[in-house]
Amino acid sequence: MKNLLLIAYHFPPLAGSSGVQRSLQLVRQLPQHGWQPAVLTSHPRAYTQVSDDLGRDLPAPLEVVRAFALDASRHLSILGRYPGFLARPDRYLSWLLGAVPAGLAMIRRLRPAAIWSTYPIPTAHLIGYWLSRLSGLPWIADFRDPMAHEGYPEDPATWQSYLRTEQKVFARAQRLVFTTPGAAKLYRQRYPERAADVHVIENGYDEASFARAESTASVQPLNPGAFTLLHSGIVYPSWRNPSALFQAMQQLRAAGAPGIDRLRVRFRAPVHDAWLAELARTHGVSEQVEILPALPYREALAEMLAADALLALQSQDCNDQIPAKVYEYLRAARPILGLTDPAGDTGSLLRRAGMGPVVALESSSDATQALAALLLAPAAQTANPTLVRGASREARTQELAALLNGLHTEPLSLRPHTE
Repeated sequence: MKNLLLIAYHFPPLAGSSGVQRSLQLVRQLPQHGWQPAVLTSHPRAYTQVSDDLGRDLPAPLEVVRAFALDASRHLSILGRYPGFLARPDRYLSWLLGAVPAGLAMIRRLRPAAIWSTYPIPTAHLIGYWLSRLSGLPWIADFRDPMAHEGYPEDPATWQSYLRTEQKVFARAQRLVFTTPGAAKLYRQRYPERAADVHVIENGYDEASFARAESTASVQPLNPGAFTLLHSGIVYPSWRNPSALFQAMQQLRAAGAPGIDRLRVRFRAPVHDAWLAELARTHGVSEQVEILPALPYREALAEMLAADALLALQSQDCNDQIPAKVYEYLRAARPILGLTDPAGDTGSLLRRAGMGPVVALESSSDATQALAALLLAPAAQTANPTLVRGASREARTQELAALLNGLHTEPLSLRPHTE
């Protein structure tokens, strides 16, 4: 059994982010493939929201070191303001100060064979960079999504900080991992000299969690007598804007379309609640829109299983990304209304699954036709079983284990290395 140092900001007890699942499932499943993880994460004070919900899923034995970290926006601000350099590349830059010495101590004690760090907090990769450079250990950097790309981050200084971090990672890490083919293609073009080291390990669903959710899921519909279309997770005003859906609802109501009066659209834990409620009021559909708080993870899965249909939102600006919830949607085996570019990575996955219409998020006319079709023929379809099995977290862990086994490992030196 080889040891692995796993660096992740997104880790229990952090709440409110599906990104926790990627790290959580790895620590549960990697030992089955010959790798024993030890986790270097943030002190919980840096988390905006915490919950004990997923902590019960941590395996034993598992070493978890929670290094010093602050959230600059909450802990370092005066009257709501703080120097920008304290939050570049992100608000948790102080984690670097606590994590590097803590990580070196873990390396000396545990003698891991490799390091794995995971975005979307760039500081996690800075920690991986310095620990790899100081120890000489091979390092896999899990980007998940693109880091510095067109229009994101909006602040030019932060964008430059993201780019510098990205360049450090590509100069040092042995393998670079992304969650979608589009993101991997983007980075192979951006860093052609590293193209062979860029790999795709997609997100997925946890079969054990679904099995438990199925045992407790209600056989009753979410809204008896109504047709409930569920969106589970964050609704971003820029990238997951449901305006076209609300316009479609308006138009179908005006036309007296079959089934439209029974429709309820439920947004579970959308985060931007006030904005979403105002958007529904603007389009005159408030009475058909439900905005509800977060649920514990398995209760959220049970809600997906009980929904009449599931809603995926993704703009053309995010064609190289796939929301993690989409994989859980596939496993839930409910009809899916995909409002996303059919040519993007999310649209491509949903089209291959064949579980409902897929049209551009930005087109209200296409959304109107797709919603009308869903209400007329809502019967659940079963995705290709091979596709669904391949989307399990277990399958993804096997892919990571294969990457780890292929690393070129060198004797532990704990001395500075230069690029």
